[in-house]
Amino acid sequence: MKKNILLLCSLSIVLLMSACKKVADNKDLSARVVQVASPISDASCLSGAIKGTMLAGKTYTVCGDIFVNAGDTLTIQEGVKLNFGLNTASGTNAPCGLGVQGSLFCLGSKDFPIWITYPGVTKTDQLGADPNTDPALKGKWTGIIGGANAKFMVLKWTHVEFGGAAMSAAMKTFTGGSSPYPLYFANPNGIFVLEDSWVYGSVDDPWRINGGKISAMRNTFEKCGYTGGEAMNAKAGTIGDFAYNLIIGMATNGPKLSNINVTLGAPGSNVRMYNNTIINCGYRRAAAGRGGSINFEEGAGGMAYNNLIVNCKFGLRIVNNPIADTANIRYGYNWYYADSLSVASQFIPSLSVSTAISQPQETDFPKPSTYLPAGWKTGDVYTAPSSVLGINNPQFINGPVPMPAGYKLADIAVVGSYNFGLKPTSPCIGAGFTGFSPRADVPVDYRYGASEITPPGKDIGCFQSTGRGNQH
Repeated sequence: MKKNILLLCSLSIVLLMSACKKVADNKDLSARVVQVASPISDASCLSGAIKGTMLAGKTYTVCGDIFVNAGDTLTIQEGVKLNFGLNTASGTNAPCGLGVQGSLFCLGSKDFPIWITYPGVTKTDQLGADPNTDPALKGKWTGIIGGANAKFMVLKWTHVEFGGAAMSAAMKTFTGGSSPYPLYFANPNGIFVLEDSWVYGSVDDPWRINGGKISAMRNTFEKCGYTGGEAMNAKAGTIGDFAYNLIIGMATNGPKLSNINVTLGAPGSNVRMYNNTIINCGYRRAAAGRGGSINFEEGAGGMAYNNLIVNCKFGLRIVNNPIADTANIRYGYNWYYADSLSVASQFIPSLSVSTAISQPQETDFPKPSTYLPAGWKTGDVYTAPSSVLGINNPQFINGPVPMPAGYKLADIAVVGSYNFGLKPTSPCIGAGFTGFSPRADVPVDYRYGASEITPPGKDIGCFQSTGRGNQH
């Protein structure tokens, strides 16, 4: 009897040590996560209706459009890699996508993020890469398309790459015929959370939202939009917060907010955009007078404070036609830097060039009174003095400021080896405004909301000297 007990104890110890070793070696991440109902097998490629749980550390392959139907839920655990291939299930070899009419929860972690991508693509991230041949701007798979009934779309610590390819007829039917975007959401009564995540590459907007409650915090958007596209293009009664995001090389803007196409009974679009770092945006935009940093457009209100805007085509735009909700817009304490007179002369965009009626804010950096000519009126064209060039260097730990010799402003489109944190001597430290609060329209919840709704920071931009803010 004693021998049997000793044998069982020894066997238990061996099994326990073996399980611990697997966790430590990261060979089976699912062992460290509590199992849930309806696990999804990775044994064969996926297509059609899907619900349940993709298990941590597993790699799944998609070979046809997949759909989360109304009332169903798809949960993706940490460390999952979801590879979208061509639609071989239908025999069309067309791009595939994920349509959501139920709920989607991508619950990655800092140590084990989720990857949703198209495999086998070589990134061309060198300075000055040709956008005409860059695979980041071509759209290899459709995207995650949330329809009018999508209750939750929550993405945490998730990489979304190479999206924006054309949708199949089935996907169009499922989502109401929306255009393809890597991320799309269209439920004014739903919740969309994007936090601590990365969106790399798109044909148009990397994230289009037509109504809903949002929290978009501490994300990185890079090299998105071929000839147009905003990091966030929000419309139709979108409310919430967009903060601590690093945005580089967008075709058009960082965040853009409009109230166009709002449905009856939905609130007016109102988003608080603060402590974002927006770098070298606006240079692939095909239409004249567009692109740059932050836009408030038709009927939209909100706030824009503490944003670090570096070498962007235009400063913050309050659009005149159709006019934004100017009575409910507050902005200031935004930091501008320019290496060219054309950029410095649009810190306050002019009406004739970009249909903007942005008002100068003496809390901005540099103060508008130091570069606007005498007699300047709202919307006037002006030429900034050369003395404004190169001032207000934010002192990135390692960044393209001033511009690397021999390159154009449009050539800076990815983070690469740059570090956009602030040096201890940066003048941006302590220059922020904290006298307001987030809207906080979504709950704070690990699964059903934001992990944290980070309040305004005392330092300009997305990286804070306290270690709070963007974690990338």
